[in-house]
Amino acid sequence: MTSETGFDPRLFDRFPTEGPRPAGELEELERVWRAPTGWGRLTVVNNNYIGVYYVGAAFLFFVLAGALALVMRVQLALPLNGVLPQETYNQVFTMHGTVMMFLFAVPAVEALGVLLLPQMLAARDLPFPRLSAYAFWAYLVGGLCFFASIFFGLAPDGGWFMYPPLTSKAFSPGINADFWLLGIGFIEISAIAGAIEIIVGVLKTRAPGMTLDKMPMFAWAMLVFAAMIIIGFPAIILGTLLLELERALGWPFFDPLLGGDPLLWQHLFWFFGHPEVYIIFLPAAGLMSMMVATVARTPLVGYRLVVLALLATGFISFGVWAHHMFATGMPTISVSFFSAASMAVSVPAGVQVFAWIATLAGGRIRWTTPALFIVGSMVVFVMGGLTGVMVAMVPFDWQAHDTYFIVAHLHYVLIGGMVFPLFAAFYYWTPMISRRALSERVGRWVFGLMFTGMHVAFLPMHLTGLMGMPRRVYTYLPGRGWELPNLMSTVGAFLLAAGVLLFIVDLVRNFRFTAGDEAGNVFGAGTLEWLPTGLYSTRSIPRVQGRYPLWDDPDLSRDVEEGRYFLPRTATGLRETIITSPLRAEPQYVQSMPGPSAWPVLGAVFTAGFFLLLTIQAYWPGVVSGVLAVICVLRWMWETDRPMPATDIDIGAGIRVPTYVTGPASHGWWAMVVLLTVAGMVFLMAGFSYVFLWSRRPDLWIDPPALAWLAAIVAAYAVSAGLALAAPRLGRRGHGRLWGPLLMGLAAALALSAWAVDLQTWTAAGLRPSASSQGATVFAILSWQAVLLATGLLMAGFLAARAVAGVMHPSRPASLDTVSLFLVFTAAQGALGVLLVRLFPGAG
Repeated sequence: MTSETGFDPRLFDRFPTEGPRPAGELEELERVWRAPTGWGRLTVVNNNYIGVYYVGAAFLFFVLAGALALVMRVQLALPLNGVLPQETYNQVFTMHGTVMMFLFAVPAVEALGVLLLPQMLAARDLPFPRLSAYAFWAYLVGGLCFFASIFFGLAPDGGWFMYPPLTSKAFSPGINADFWLLGIGFIEISAIAGAIEIIVGVLKTRAPGMTLDKMPMFAWAMLVFAAMIIIGFPAIILGTLLLELERALGWPFFDPLLGGDPLLWQHLFWFFGHPEVYIIFLPAAGLMSMMVATVARTPLVGYRLVVLALLATGFISFGVWAHHMFATGMPTISVSFFSAASMAVSVPAGVQVFAWIATLAGGRIRWTTPALFIVGSMVVFVMGGLTGVMVAMVPFDWQAHDTYFIVAHLHYVLIGGMVFPLFAAFYYWTPMISRRALSERVGRWVFGLMFTGMHVAFLPMHLTGLMGMPRRVYTYLPGRGWELPNLMSTVGAFLLAAGVLLFIVDLVRNFRFTAGDEAGNVFGAGTLEWLPTGLYSTRSIPRVQGRYPLWDDPDLSRDVEEGRYFLPRTATGLRETIITSPLRAEPQYVQSMPGPSAWPVLGAVFTAGFFLLLTIQAYWPGVVSGVLAVICVLRWMWETDRPMPATDIDIGAGIRVPTYVTGPASHGWWAMVVLLTVAGMVFLMAGFSYVFLWSRRPDLWIDPPALAWLAAIVAAYAVSAGLALAAPRLGRRGHGRLWGPLLMGLAAALALSAWAVDLQTWTAAGLRPSASSQGATVFAILSWQAVLLATGLLMAGFLAARAVAGVMHPSRPASLDTVSLFLVFTAAQGALGVLLVRLFPGAG
């Protein structure tokens, strides 16, 4: 077998080691990974704590959004009901959809990833624990502030999709829409931070020997999930920025009178919005694949086919976004393509469902509470999938669009594809983090109430929709035959809520958090999260030889607990984990990990304050809060690349690996590549917006500035990229600690000069951002470039400050490499932006 890194695979044969471990190793490991107490728990960064906090916060938002749903159902139980006035009802249904989709569904599965992935991969933690902590606190603080807007009459009321022109300044003059635009944009940034953590964690922190075809199915699902976030979420971030710019500054992206088009919003929103359904479903499907194998007491049937199905779903889902736009008058060829893609995406989902059925049929099912929720999930999800194929057929969609049939379809897919698997996971994995398991007897009642309530609530909505009841109406007239199905739906909603309430009672009675697994592997699972654990995850990191290690080797738990595998101690006196190669999981180096810190919490609070203060138009306090947020983030990163006493260490059985690497082997380099993919997708969506708006009103577009300026600007960006590439090499050669950062700063300054010339020549040509869609899009692309340039200058200054303080050393140039990568990307994006807006569509 060819090694990926030069590691000799025969060294794996040294494990498990023989003989007793030295005294005091375990106590030292516990000391290093000990969590703070009291108020200090707010500063923890361990995935054990942050994951539980994260899951709890997501479940809180689920309950809050569910309470709003009950209020809506009371209002619609009878015709001409007066529980809610129209304006309040609009806010309630907007908040219900927004909170469920943005504050519950995606964060809940991301939270499970933070909680479960390190244990499943036998890593000590994810590679950026403070980033996980920052993402959680930003999500919690921002989400609570956003939800609180409903108590002050400031909640958005334009639907969870916020279509313009309804949400433009002319028709939504208050700050309600701004709460949605800035709040959701901020929360999506938190989701992207989590996605970066998950991608690098899955690819770089797996246990040695855990090749890609031995990964737990949940790890595969989370890898695809995170990649979809990186590709899809930039579209909604750009969309919210464009709409906020139109509302605040009058830049006409969506105003047809000045060349804008409201359909641009729909394209940007649904490029994110429809893949989001699969972003939610795929991690839940990964959970299902793992639980099904345990429930049936047999390996998952068709492992490789299920992996291919996950990848295919992620790929096809980005060709389905206009599925929601069949009624907008798109060309026939476009409608045909998206209709076919909408039906095709059901095929990989069907592969997974049949794999689960085959696994259950081939095993011996234990009818525990997780098993009930698993089977119930398949029933509900398949019903939702069948109605999805129906609305993929354009003539039927024209009839059912914006009726309660779509509401029923959406809830069958989301509850069957995500909520039921989530509750199955609660009952299945609670023993991993609690001293006591949840009650099986109560769990059966929870399932019965939720399953019955689900069908009683949403099955009649299919009929209500086909009878013509539109979505988003706060009341209806009697005599249309809608009274009985609406009353049934209200009764079903309360049955569903009763099941959730009973689950909460069970949780309060039995859940007692522990960092270990005192309740034990109660379901007899075969994957690594059921190894004996502490705050340090596993005592030693095992070599993995199969997909179900605990089934393959009954002695594995004992050997891991006795320290007979990799890294049985703290080799440097700090928190550590092993970084492995992305394909074959061969040990590459040991990463030193940060401990508890208040800076991520403070950074998250000030970041939330920045967006909230901008929303209420307190601009100067908002700027101060933003500056404080940046300071907090820089402070927590200050000790990155700190010198280590040893250049290489023994990780077990005499195998030595370095304590530091740089370049593509480094986890920091991978994180920067993922971050730049996000930035590239924002730019790509901005380029799409530019071309799309030109196609709507080319008569309003003026000629670009002279081509001579084009050559000069592109040349300046090219020189900037060259300087950025040279800086790390200069730093490695030891030409003074400051030369590398100074060269970085020069590269950023040169790129900024090119940007300034670009801006000045467009202004001299008479282009104004508020005059036409061309001006708006050109200045939006320039503004995005300015954000990256300002970030690059800040990075260069930060590196210089660390070099002066002696924190950064030429022998540890990973920071220089990542900043160089960022500046090269920024220069390339600037050059591409200039070429796009000056060469297309060209002079008239």
